[in-house]
Amino acid sequence: MSKTIRVAVIYGSVREGRFCATVGQWALDQIQQHEAFSPLVIDPAAEPASAFARRLDEADAFIVVTPEYNHSFPAALKALIDAYKSQWQAKPVAFVSYGGAAGGVRAVEHLRHVFAELHAVGIRDGVMFPNAWEQFDERGQPLQAQRFQRGMQTLLARLAWWAKTLRQGRAVQDYDQAAILD
Repeated sequence: MSKTIRVAVIYGSVREGRFCATVGQWALDQIQQHEAFSPLVIDPAAEPASAFARRLDEADAFIVVTPEYNHSFPAALKALIDAYKSQWQAKPVAFVSYGGAAGGVRAVEHLRHVFAELHAVGIRDGVMFPNAWEQFDERGQPLQAQRFQRGMQTLLARLAWWAKTLRQGRAVQDYDQAAILD
């Protein structure tokens, strides 16, 4: 079993001129600084939702980068999530959100329920960017870099623990078999 954690970074927005690419690239840069992770990007703006089955299946963990639209998350993200089932099961999901004053927290709260229904494990620790458009410089770097890096360090530490633990569990017993009582 590989020691490297394959983490899929999922971009939640497909809008033209989206800010998701800035926040997503920052998250990806943070992940790439850690040898424990091997990141891959899932971008529904670049490919149709049907193109991601293999990458989602191979992932040990997920980080969803999502904006908050109308107190929830984007429809394109919901379509991507709903296109799959077993790929999410018994794997951890962490969230990096952005938006107005609430920083995407309401979108994340809705996503937690969706992923719980798919038997994924939502990670409590996340990173949120309130008033995101004011948080980044012209190079796509947070103005309060240390603040957000600390949050991301905690997120990645928790995600690594859950990813390793759940990967071991899936190796011992297929998740679908866990619902069958002896």
